[in-house]
Amino acid sequence: MRRDAVTAISRMVRGVARALHARPALFGGVALGVFVLNVLLPLGVLSLARKPVDYATLNPWLTRLPEYLVSGKDPLGKKLAFLSDLALAWFISDNPVEGVEWGFIIDVPSIARFGLTAFLFGAYFALWACRREQARAGGWGVAAARSGGGVGAVMSVFGFSTQACSVMGCGVPVLPVIGLAVTGVSSETLVFFSRLARIGTATV
Repeated sequence: MRRDAVTAISRMVRGVARALHARPALFGGVALGVFVLNVLLPLGVLSLARKPVDYATLNPWLTRLPEYLVSGKDPLGKKLAFLSDLALAWFISDNPVEGVEWGFIIDVPSIARFGLTAFLFGAYFALWACRREQARAGGWGVAAARSGGGVGAVMSVFGFSTQACSVMGCGVPVLPVIGLAVTGVSSETLVFFSRLARIGTATV
């Protein structure tokens, strides 16, 4: 059984590699688009539904990051733990009463998640294009392949780009961006949004 699993994984990796080699422009375009979408779509949803962004800034401490990494002050494990939670940039919308209407933080885990998501969807569309070409050459399955690509495109927007993220201004730990945008509705609705985000992410 273990040998069969290794063989299946090996075939999958080779298939993905062939698709990326055959469709590098498609892979790069989709990956870049999904990465940018993961950053911009939450900001757009929150700005339209709640309040526009008031300011955005990079973490000013980043200029000292190389110095910290090469220093011998802390052990390697502590440095890695620090990097795993390091905030890179944040977008804030002010509230004159409460201080912060909402905030969107981009940290190292966010960048890793955005990059992985971008790679997965870039690889998916590269594989889809290769499969569609094979189906067209064989005269079968073209309609199904086209529909599958459409579903993937829709889910890339609503399943991943509005999934749970690093946000401020809400009281639900795992809350999708759309849930934050409508904060103030009943708790049952917020729980529904939270579960929907998990289901959408897991499904894709």
